[in-house]
Amino acid sequence: MPTASPEGPAAPDPALGEPSLDEQIAAYQREYGDLDPQVEKVVSALGRLNRRMNVAYGRQVATLGISNAEWEVLKSLVLAGAPYRMGPGELAKRLGLTPAAMTHRIDRMASDGLVTRDRDENNRVRVIVELTDEGRTKWLEAMRMATDFEEDLLQDLSAEDRGMLGELLIRVLRRVEHAQPDAGGRLTDLD
Repeated sequence: MPTASPEGPAAPDPALGEPSLDEQIAAYQREYGDLDPQVEKVVSALGRLNRRMNVAYGRQVATLGISNAEWEVLKSLVLAGAPYRMGPGELAKRLGLTPAAMTHRIDRMASDGLVTRDRDENNRVRVIVELTDEGRTKWLEAMRMATDFEEDLLQDLSAEDRGMLGELLIRVLRRVEHAQPDAGGRLTDLD
């Protein structure tokens, strides 16, 4: 991965053939003169950070024998609270997936012992997906790994800097959520 120094942006990653942010912004300005370089630096850095963090998280959960997609289901069930149960339709909506993609994901996870899928006792037509002890153990281990990674990621920022960065990012997120309220899901299924 490219390394960043406090003095400047990340260097290009030769393995990816990707230019530095400064090189990218200069090229954009050359081709599109109305570009605000400060805005572009922020959004380009956020995009690269998001992409690299997703790769890092994917590598971490892979060591646990699960995928990012499965991690998302485990996370959704934990966020639902005890007893960590949801219907497949609710899960699909929360994750921005089609019902078919959600069914495929649940099939894999059930066969791996991460979730169970049973009929609702009160409504035999309804299916309930529930987190197993194995699924919760995987979620907890992934959280431990992510916490270590995130602490390392932000080690150069003071508590005040972290708080300020968090507030600034939330302001940007609120703007995006207001402008694109339906953009929480995915444009296409990832599995």
